[in-house]
Amino acid sequence: MSDTRRVRLRAFAKLNLDLRVLGKRSDGYHELRTIFQTISLADSLDMAFTPGRKTTVELDDELAIPDNLVSRAAHLALDATRAAGRVEMRLTKRIPMGAGLGGGSSDAAAVLLALPVLAGRRLDLARLSELAQQLGSDVGFFLLGGRAVGIGRGTELFPLPDGPAQNALVVAPGVHVSTPQAYRDLSPRLTSESQQNKIFSFQSQVWGRGVESLPRNDFEEVVFPQHPSLAAVKKRLLRSGASEALMTGSGSALFGLYPDRNRISVALQSLGADRAFPVSFVTRPRYRRTWWRVLEEHITGRTWPPQSRYAR
Repeated sequence: MSDTRRVRLRAFAKLNLDLRVLGKRSDGYHELRTIFQTISLADSLDMAFTPGRKTTVELDDELAIPDNLVSRAAHLALDATRAAGRVEMRLTKRIPMGAGLGGGSSDAAAVLLALPVLAGRRLDLARLSELAQQLGSDVGFFLLGGRAVGIGRGTELFPLPDGPAQNALVVAPGVHVSTPQAYRDLSPRLTSESQQNKIFSFQSQVWGRGVESLPRNDFEEVVFPQHPSLAAVKKRLLRSGASEALMTGSGSALFGLYPDRNRISVALQSLGADRAFPVSFVTRPRYRRTWWRVLEEHITGRTWPPQSRYAR
C-alpha cells in the first residue's frame, strides 16, 4: 500500500478594498494601510506527499513561472518541520498574474497550510507567519482569510468583522503595471500632511463610513495617467451600476461592487470584457470551512491552522 497522501487545494484571490501609502520606511519598504478581502476566484493546486529519506519537490506548472513561490514554500515548510519525502504538485492558474489579486501569494500560503498536514507535522500560526514573511508581504494574509486590516508592509494583520454577502465583478485587462515604478512615482507626493490625512480617513473607513471616508487606492493617482485604459475601465464599472469601483493592489485588475448577481450579469454584457470574473466575498468562516473540508481525511478536529492526524 502506498504511503502517499493527496489533496486538491483551492487558493483564493484577494482584493484591496482600501489602500493608502503613507511614506517610505527606514528599511526601504513603504508604510501601508489596507483592507484585505478574500474572494471566490481561486487557483487549483493538487499536492501529493510521500514520506522518504530524501527530499524532492516537483512542480507541474503549466505557465512555467520562474522561481515559483509554490516550490519555495514547499522547501521552507519541509525545512521548518524537519520532514523529508517527495512532494509532487500541479498548479492550475485561474487568478490572472501580475494583477494585484495575490494569486502567487495565495498559492504559497496554501502550501504552508497543507504540506505540514500531509507530512504529519504541526506548525502553529506564529511559525507559519514567520515562514510567510520570507516569501512575500501578502502571503501571511492568506493564512487567515476573510477580511483584515494590514499595516506596516501589510504583514501586520488585524481581523475585521465579515460584512454582509457581497457580489463583485473583477476585470483584469492584462495591462502590466510595474509595482516598483508605481512606488517611485508616488513617493514625491507622500508628505507628512498627506500622511496624517490618510491615517484619519482610513480610520474612518475601517470604523464605518463618514462623509469623507470613501474607499480609495493611492496607486490610482500615478497608475491611471500612465495607463488611461485602466481609468476607463473604472468609469465603465461605475456606469454599469457598480456602487463602488477601485483598482486592487498596484493594479492592473479593477473591481466593482454590485447589489446582486443580476446586476453583474447586466454589467458583463455592457462591459464586454474578456477577462472579467464574477466573484463573491469569502468570509473567514467560509475560508476555514473550505480548508477543513478539503483536508478532512488528514486532520484532527477543526482547529486553526489545520493540524495533522498523522503527527505523533
